[in-house]
Amino acid sequence: MTSPLEQKKIRIMGPSVVTANRTWDGAVVYRTSEQGWSTVLSDAAIVSTSDDARALLAESVADDVGAVGAYIAPVEIKEGGVIKPGNLREHIRSKGLTIDLLPA
Repeated sequence: MTSPLEQKKIRIMGPSVVTANRTWDGAVVYRTSEQGWSTVLSDAAIVSTSDDARALLAESVADDVGAVGAYIAPVEIKEGGVIKPGNLREHIRSKGLTIDLLPA
């Protein structure tokens, strides 16, 4: 399986967002339509074509001061417009840290 960080060919199979990790604390962030970053998935700019995804990803990668490791991730739009992660990886990332950072 190809790492999402090495996406060469962009194939969109449904609604998608660009996600990354914030540089100063590693928090999961999503690219917004205002060219910023948000920790809230519902704030994310949603794309549905390869060209739009490529443009949003290029813009996001160029902003390596705010976030690093940007890549395209699938989302699901549920009833009422609720946006949810579209795969297991993104579901896990949306829940926050998977390790305890405090010393024992």
